[in-house]
Amino acid sequence: MATDKGSSSRSASVKPTVVLVHGAWADSSSWSRVMERLRADGYPVRAIANPLQGLASDTAYVSSYLSTIEGPVVLVGHSYGGAVITNSAASDPDVEALVYIAGFIPAKGETVGDLAAQSSPAVPLVSTAVPDGTDVSIAPDHFREVFAGDVDRTTAADLAAVQRPANTRAVTDASVQEAFRTIPSWSLITRQDHAIAPALQRTMSRRAGAHTEEVDASHAVMISHPATVTHIIEDAARHTR
Repeated sequence: MATDKGSSSRSASVKPTVVLVHGAWADSSSWSRVMERLRADGYPVRAIANPLQGLASDTAYVSSYLSTIEGPVVLVGHSYGGAVITNSAASDPDVEALVYIAGFIPAKGETVGDLAAQSSPAVPLVSTAVPDGTDVSIAPDHFREVFAGDVDRTTAADLAAVQRPANTRAVTDASVQEAFRTIPSWSLITRQDHAIAPALQRTMSRRAGAHTEEVDASHAVMISHPATVTHIIEDAARHTR
């Protein structure tokens, strides 16, 4: 019989559910290699489809899914997904660790655009007017150099072709929560990243008090270095018990 969320007693041997939140210009399938490893190690895994329609609405969307998951959660965000988990974790007492994978970690009142402006050179974007504002995507001929420099050309071309655009509200909505102030956090910094400068990643991670690791990888680290990404997630998970 189903129980209310959080009402059942926890066994010390129960592993937390790992919830993966992708960022802009990606989708849930980008986590496939990481999910395979986590499942092999006995972790329940969920990869949420981030709508990429604005930080406020994306936070509400992810929060609604978190409310359906019973027991402890390790919440993981890549890139813009880092801003989403920073806000959505504040509404769920079962989130016991935050993991940022080449992620934005905004402070209260900051926007992703504020932070992105500190990362140079600017990402070459293509804008498309849509019924509810403007969507942006990475110019396909620049996708590999910006997003997936250590991924083979065929895979990078496929990623560019299926990239999900993000509404400009994703970078203009201000962050309203700082979940990392009360929830332990981990951050994987990607030293070959041309989407979010490694120096900016370090600054945000230090400000958040995150446990950090670094890897020579592009922004698409979950695809090019899935074992490294899995390692930091499982390190966070072990510290929740």
